[in-house]
Amino acid sequence: MSFVKLSASALAITAVSAGSALARDNVQVAGSSTVLPYASIVAEAFGENFDFPTPVVESGGSSAGLARFCEGVGENTIDIANASRAIRPGEVEECAANGVTDIIEVRFGYDGIVFASQIDGPAFTAFEPADIFNALAPTVLVDGELVDNPYTMWSDFNPELPEAEILAFIPGTKHGTREVFEEQVVAAGCEATGAFEAMMASGMSEDDAEDACLAVRTDGRSVDIDGDYTETLARIDANPNGIGVFGLAFYENNTDKLKVATMSGVAPNTETIASGEYPVSRPLFFYIKGAHLDVIPGLKEYAEFFVSDAIAGPDGPLSNYGLVSDPELGSTQAMVAAEETMQ
Repeated sequence: MSFVKLSASALAITAVSAGSALARDNVQVAGSSTVLPYASIVAEAFGENFDFPTPVVESGGSSAGLARFCEGVGENTIDIANASRAIRPGEVEECAANGVTDIIEVRFGYDGIVFASQIDGPAFTAFEPADIFNALAPTVLVDGELVDNPYTMWSDFNPELPEAEILAFIPGTKHGTREVFEEQVVAAGCEATGAFEAMMASGMSEDDAEDACLAVRTDGRSVDIDGDYTETLARIDANPNGIGVFGLAFYENNTDKLKVATMSGVAPNTETIASGEYPVSRPLFFYIKGAHLDVIPGLKEYAEFFVSDAIAGPDGPLSNYGLVSDPELGSTQAMVAAEETMQ
């Protein structure tokens, strides 16, 4: 992705379009529930250490946050969207259609996606992508044939898993975590079980087979969670047999309630995510509205503070909550300082 310095013409547009934003003196942020705990820590520290009001940080999911970000410019729109995935081309187009043309993409670190369950519940301690696919797909491969998923217990398809009812609480489609869950776990499981190959052999196009691999069953055993991880945790609390999909940071803040499973034999932690050994990880982002930089007090300072070594570096406080520092953090710091926008 290429970048350019925020242009003089863009700054002129800022003065016209967002001049009224001077009526608001606090930074407003919304988006990913995965990024929420990190952004909340940064916002609190920013308010304590700078002569600006503490930024307001809301959740809602990556897609919802980016949708709000793309609504336009001005004091009634947010300044930053948090995301656990990169912004999509269609979202960039929607932003542009609404006058949001100067977007700064900030990658600040990496996080893992973990599978956790009640600490005193069934022994869900080790999963493979194939296990998740066999549990949650509407169509699975049984004795060489594609059939409607007949499995009701985890042990039905893998005797090493608990004899417990299948019940999984997964991120809803508006969450960036859902995309990573689909691509790195469900799709991988579809291939590992041979289901993808069988779909292709049945006459499906490659695109249709790929889409079918990402589908989840709708009989109540796979439950979409549209809220944040606290809702998933509440569902796990109420359902001893349930497993939930969480960000590593959230799990590490709730180890008194949850136990985590390995994936493909690797335990999730900052070391295995940093090394790439743990197979389910993703970069984390926030997006800055360039048109607001000169009119929302503290916006640039907050962004620079967020990506500073003291905050997002390997020894910063975010690392204590599961963030894996970005090896290219120095380049990100320079990009934010220079206000380089996406092209």
